[in-house]
Amino acid sequence: MDLNADLGEGFGRWTLGDDEALLDIVTSANVACGFHAGDPATMHRICRAAVSRGVAVGAQVGYRDLAGFGRRRIDYDLDELRDDVLYQIGALEGFCRVAGGRVAYLKPHGALYNTAAVDEGQASAVVAAVRAYDAGLPVLCQPGSVLARMASAAGLTVVGEGFADRGYRADGTLVPRSAEGAVIHDPDAVVARAVRMAVEGVVETPDGSLVPCAVESICVHGDTPGAAELARSVRAGLVAADLSVTSPRPFRGGSGEGATARRV
Repeated sequence: MDLNADLGEGFGRWTLGDDEALLDIVTSANVACGFHAGDPATMHRICRAAVSRGVAVGAQVGYRDLAGFGRRRIDYDLDELRDDVLYQIGALEGFCRVAGGRVAYLKPHGALYNTAAVDEGQASAVVAAVRAYDAGLPVLCQPGSVLARMASAAGLTVVGEGFADRGYRADGTLVPRSAEGAVIHDPDAVVARAVRMAVEGVVETPDGSLVPCAVESICVHGDTPGAAELARSVRAGLVAADLSVTSPRPFRGGSGEGATARRV
């Protein structure tokens, strides 16, 4: 089971989260590419640190929305969205190459992630960008989402992702951050959810029902207070459940061959 986190989400003199601590715990790093957060110096630093640790580097692409941290939906011209995604992948690839690695996968961020999960237009723009850049680049997204279906239909590799620290609705989508129960704060509950997703392929909704959630990667948000300690607990829980914690095989082949997975 892969354990991923969003990293490099500071900007200039402002920092967010403990990137260095998380890189010692996770097996895949979703690196902000400068549109919702991040800057060239931060991208360079994170890529160098991740490659040196054998952590797979993913392009976390988002809307051009630094002020809103990429969490506000934007109704883009779809060709423009495709090109913005391409731009972000290429920018991160440059820093990965300098560090001796490669971009191993793509993951949308925030509002783009949620919109592409249900909107065929924006999902198609993300898929078009990946196909144009490198059809071997895996897409990390929610299993069963519109993006997952469209990426798979286009011949792309899809890696299903679950969120240990986010609430799910009965239709399998995430509880909006503006709603109660969007973020799970109890560490024991987060660990239990992660293990259940990994072992049983389901996640519990606020009303107690179970939603299918077959995943190969589990995310702990890097901007959550105490994220490093939480990620460490999740990793320990997965290991205790006799799971090998490593980046998924699609991240280690093709475009991600520069990353060496760590195993437990």
